Amino acid sequence: MILAEDEIDLGTDHSGIMVLGDDLEAGTPLVDVLPLVDEVIELETTPNRPDLLSVYGVAREVAALFGGELAPWPGTDPPMAGDEPVDVRIGDFEGCPRYVGRLFCDVRIAPSPVWLKARLLAAGMRPISNVVDVTNYAMLALGNPLHAFDFDKLAGGRIVVRRAHPGEEIRTLDGQVRKLDPRDLMIADGERAIALAGIMGGEETEVTDATTNVLLEAANFEPVTILKTSERLGLRTEGSNRWEKGVDPYLAPQAAALATQLIVELTGARWTGDTDVHGELPPRPVVHFRPQRANELIGLEIPEDEQRGILEPLGFDVAEDFAVAVPTWRARDVTREVDVVEEVARFRLDDVPFTLPVRREMFGRLSKEQRLRRTLEDVLVGAGFSEAYTSSLVAEDQRDDALRLPIPLTAEAGVLRTTLVPSLAEAAERNREAGNDDVALFEIARVYLPSGEQLPEERWRLGAVVDGGYARAKTAVDLIYAALKIEEPVERGRVEGSHPGRTAVLPEGWIGQLLRGGWGAFELDLAALAAAMPEHVEYQDVIGFPAVRQDLAFIVPEAVTARELADAMRAAAGSDLREVAVFDEYRSPELGEGRKSVAFSVAFQSPLRTLTDEDAAALRARIVAALAERFGAELRA
Repeated sequence: MILAEDEIDLGTDHSGIMVLGDDLEAGTPLVDVLPLVDEVIELETTPNRPDLLSVYGVAREVAALFGGELAPWPGTDPPMAGDEPVDVRIGDFEGCPRYVGRLFCDVRIAPSPVWLKARLLAAGMRPISNVVDVTNYAMLALGNPLHAFDFDKLAGGRIVVRRAHPGEEIRTLDGQVRKLDPRDLMIADGERAIALAGIMGGEETEVTDATTNVLLEAANFEPVTILKTSERLGLRTEGSNRWEKGVDPYLAPQAAALATQLIVELTGARWTGDTDVHGELPPRPVVHFRPQRANELIGLEIPEDEQRGILEPLGFDVAEDFAVAVPTWRARDVTREVDVVEEVARFRLDDVPFTLPVRREMFGRLSKEQRLRRTLEDVLVGAGFSEAYTSSLVAEDQRDDALRLPIPLTAEAGVLRTTLVPSLAEAAERNREAGNDDVALFEIARVYLPSGEQLPEERWRLGAVVDGGYARAKTAVDLIYAALKIEEPVERGRVEGSHPGRTAVLPEGWIGQLLRGGWGAFELDLAALAAAMPEHVEYQDVIGFPAVRQDLAFIVPEAVTARELADAMRAAAGSDLREVAVFDEYRSPELGEGRKSVAFSVAFQSPLRTLTDEDAAALRARIVAALAERFGAELRA
């Protein structure tokens, strides 16, 4: 069998075949010769545990959990082959508390051995060369990112850690020219910036096949500085992911030792120089711990010796009086007594009994906003709608000033939406394409309106999309307003993306028929609905006297709305006009240019007596007179 590296996932090279040693017998299984079969455990860690972003950190945790013996730190310094000076200067100890620099001469750059390539590929990293692969391997093993510079390309043979100069630029290893900010922490030589500290190296000092002398960096960087630079530049790497969570400043020398051992073994290099520049490193935090307090919080009686036996394998030093010295790799995470209690508790979680909180009081009720949301959900579900959940992040928004994320997760999730309907329309279209009929979706969620400030204005909205066009959307809104006991002052309006002749606006939102897909849609502001809801609903007795029903049609100017006519009718007739409903709108040249006919169905009814035809005629006359005076209306029928 003839195979290249990339065909068996042992590298990226496809230029030639792999050549095995002559000492292998024919018929030997390939799996016995090459690391083809390996088990890879994929772990998901929480942001407060950067120590678990390494094989050794996970091994330490597993040894403590299962009572195993933890192996010593990997990596041993080989004998030095010289005593050359390594010039490292730190100009910002706050951003870089420690910098270990090591010099290697007579380095032979070549591909890494198969075992190293296989381990890097299994961890999701691309093998590059023996020196670069060693830095990545040491990072995966111990959790401290490293970097290698071509020493001969360093101006003055010097490393300077400083903040960026105004207007300074650097071309990083990915070929991008990046403009720097004075807040960015840089690695520089005697003349220029050569790397983004903790994030990515520069192209000018990259290790290449021609490199013979290497300067190894094993440093420690302050997390927030690295995080801000990474976010501003939109540049995340394996190294920045670890630095921004916090790396143990005492780990750098051990990472340097492991890398030194491997560089000497794999490249034939001579280790000729070493320096460790650092400021005052933080001492180990000491937390006063009470075992009895731990028992009270956990709900179990755990003997003191057992608690001590849990903490010590994790790296905690427990004194006789239970003053607990926190290991340096947990110094950012464990700072209080309750944090130490949590370390004990997680080893006995399966034994903690299930209990409910003791309920001593019986009070509390839903807020007005909570009652509103539940009412809306009940009404719409009863009307045949299904609740949907769509993303608050969209590709584009109707508003040009919508808030854009500086570093979007994907191109389709880069803008905070200002409206719910477009997302619901997309979901409805997917349902239609899948063959679903009578689609009706609603969502209660936040929108994010530009405020002119750093943060947007967040408002709760109800949005819905439904088959059946404007009529069905209007019916749903009618049901909502009836359930909330709110007047529904609908007026003709315009909304982007909605049919201009089939769109209505309300004080709380809008109703319309979308141009795309013909969907009926509406969107209402929950705060406005809550403000319009009456605090108390007053009972009105049912009128036992019959109503007198009539149809009235008026010829009015085109600009007059049915809403204006209905309000004027109610004002003229008073409380005896119980119902007003539009049932027809008619246009014809016979009516005159710029005029239309609007027909209403009305009901006259009194709570005191049965109205006669003469009473109804008098009310009708008052309505006709009022509309003629205000709008120039003519009674058509």
